[in-house]
Amino acid sequence: MKNLATTAALFASLMLFAACGSKPDTLPEKPPEQTPSADTAPVDDANATTTDSAGPSGELLSKRIIYFDFDRADIRADSQTVVAAHARYLAANPTQKVRLEGHADERGSREYNIGLGERRGQAVRRALLLQGVSEVQLSTVSYGEERPAAAGSDEATYAQNRRVEVIYLK
Repeated sequence: MKNLATTAALFASLMLFAACGSKPDTLPEKPPEQTPSADTAPVDDANATTTDSAGPSGELLSKRIIYFDFDRADIRADSQTVVAAHARYLAANPTQKVRLEGHADERGSREYNIGLGERRGQAVRRALLLQGVSEVQLSTVSYGEERPAAAGSDEATYAQNRRVEVIYLK
């Protein structure tokens, strides 16, 4: 119980700091194409290793990354059909669980980016819930800037790192 209170206090502190982040004056360019890769493969929650057997297949369902615009946590129009496809699959398979991993690019403070990754994960979570997915099927985690998909300090790299990954669990 003491750990829960400590965790709650830490989370509240992070959210407070997240509201204080600075915003760079650059504008985002066109997002990267969504192509499946080893980075988008499902992860077994217990061992955190990549596996090829978990999760659905199909053109839209193979897209497991939802990209976001700079400093935004709303799902872009070009990702709505991907989120809807995952929602349909999850609603039809109530025992299947997913983890929504929120990420941010390196701009802004660490605390701000943790909060931004959390808001992005929660945005995808809300969209899935509104489309019939059960709350028990979903978990979210924010990695902020700590797990970049690509290394670099240019807009193309930043665009690849502003994302939520949909990870199907066994």
